Amino acid sequence: MQWNLILAMLFALIIAVFAVVNVNAVSVNYLFGKTEWPLILIILGSTAMGGIIVASFGWFRMFKLQRQIKILSKEKEELKKKISALEENELLEQEQS
Repeated sequence: MQWNLILAMLFALIIAVFAVVNVNAVSVNYLFGKTEWPLILIILGSTAMGGIIVASFGWFRMFKLQRQIKILSKEKEELKKKISALEENELLEQEQS
């Protein structure tokens, strides 16, 4: 976890330096027109959008894994109950013999 934070901060620093160096205005073509934006905004915006997309995939995976954990926990509890019932049955059979 700590290495992820350090790498993320290093990546953010590199992007920030790269963005500050590139402050020229560039032409951006949209489907409906064309405008000029500072390159720094395009770089930072693209990086932010990439981060949001990656984070959304991470959250989706996390929720999927949490759901799987919940299902497996329920299954584990059911199996524990079955084991207890079988052990109880075995004890009753031993007492009757």
